[in-house]
Amino acid sequence: MRLNSFSFRVRYGETDQMGVVYHGNYAQYLELGRVEWLRALGISYRGMEENGIILPVISLQVDYKKSALYDDLLTVETKIKKPPLVKIEFDYKIYNETRELLVEANTVLAFMDKKTNRPMKCPDYILEKLDF
Repeated sequence: MRLNSFSFRVRYGETDQMGVVYHGNYAQYLELGRVEWLRALGISYRGMEENGIILPVISLQVDYKKSALYDDLLTVETKIKKPPLVKIEFDYKIYNETRELLVEANTVLAFMDKKTNRPMKCPDYILEKLDF
């Protein structure tokens, strides 16, 4: 699986007084996209951490196209283009319910051994679930 979609509604607390989503909240929306992408593969982020694997973000790029508003139903499309090695790179598109493109983003995360805090290869059980 290379692409996963996840939808949710913007909560009041994620917006400013004009009802516009605060720009910093998009990093959390991208995280939701990654977690749901893994879940769709049958992989729990929590389980990875319990098995000593952490995935810190080492790069984050966001291109804001249009504002999301309070109570909008947003869809985060999360995909990877290439098999992960020590790093995994995600591309995202966030749409509102009329399919207007609001955000394009990219993150790069590194597979790290939780005990040694050193980079590690992507686990085989993840690679086996990808269709590359």
